Amino acid sequence: MSEKSQGLTYRDAGVDIDAGNALVEAIKPLVRATRRPGADAEIGGFGGVFDLKATGYKDPVLVAATDGVGTKLKIAIDTGIHDTIGIDLVAMSVNDLVVQGAEPLFFLDYFACGHLAPQTGVDVVKGVAAGCVEAGCALIGGETAEMPGMYADGDYDLGGFAVGAAERGMLLPKGIAAGDILLGLASSGVHSNGYSLVRRVVERAGLKWTDPAPFAPAVSTGRALLAPTRIYVKSILSVLKQHTGLKGLAHITGGGFPDNIPRVLPDDLAARLDLAAIDTPGVFRWLASAGGIAESEMLRTFNCGIGMVAVVAPEQAVAIAASFAAAGESVIRLGEVVPRTSGGTENIGSLDLAF
Repeated sequence: MSEKSQGLTYRDAGVDIDAGNALVEAIKPLVRATRRPGADAEIGGFGGVFDLKATGYKDPVLVAATDGVGTKLKIAIDTGIHDTIGIDLVAMSVNDLVVQGAEPLFFLDYFACGHLAPQTGVDVVKGVAAGCVEAGCALIGGETAEMPGMYADGDYDLGGFAVGAAERGMLLPKGIAAGDILLGLASSGVHSNGYSLVRRVVERAGLKWTDPAPFAPAVSTGRALLAPTRIYVKSILSVLKQHTGLKGLAHITGGGFPDNIPRVLPDDLAARLDLAAIDTPGVFRWLASAGGIAESEMLRTFNCGIGMVAVVAPEQAVAIAASFAAAGESVIRLGEVVPRTSGGTENIGSLDLAF
């Protein structure tokens, strides 16, 4: 019988509805693990439901953020390592929420591919769920889109959407003044920015993803570069509850120090940074060496070892640093806020980029 007489089906066009339904069933236990006050429903409805009243906020302001993970996805796809990229997806949005003093409440994800490989989908969502648990927010829904012809076989893309809340009048930044101290919280690696340059350096160095990482020989280059973005939510919320002197926070993403720190400062102030205080992780020293990357380019492309910068009142700086350390963060005194004379950041000293 001819194809014309049989008639085409959606599966013939490359979309497997049954595979999508099977994925939803497979990830339900992962989603249940992210439940928190306000989110108790199962996924599978037309929209996620969240009960804001159950969180205990009296006069809340909602804060929303959305992001992806950029070309770090290419490393996950090329290596077949999919179980951590979802943590990055959550981290990029919830870290943007908490810098405004907001508690992440719920998260939704978007997974698009050319052909749905259910185990890949489960592995990705496993990471999303782990990130949500780490951030204390609920995974209340998402979307899986199978789009043959839009993506090459094996490729996929991710989007994440987070919503948080803070009491009215408690949003950050607030009250930042000259003389305030800048504390740097260590990153867990490259996080999720600059990977187009990272992949060029790896190619230039002639490395395969399965080769031992030059900066961490105990693991493969691919696995080392897939180290997930650190989630700072719980440590920051803890410090906000303990101290009134935490005035602002900058999530160090694309643009590095020069572009992100000035975003939280008044126009007449700048950040004076002591770059020599940073114990530059080996991955950044290797990238600079293998890629011949100048310090200025490193600072504007990568976090260089500091994933979050806190602006704190000078009289509380020691106590706040101690509280961050007690919450599991590695903390350094990175600099101070000064009157602005030119750019938004003024650097003293240099990064240690020797490899």
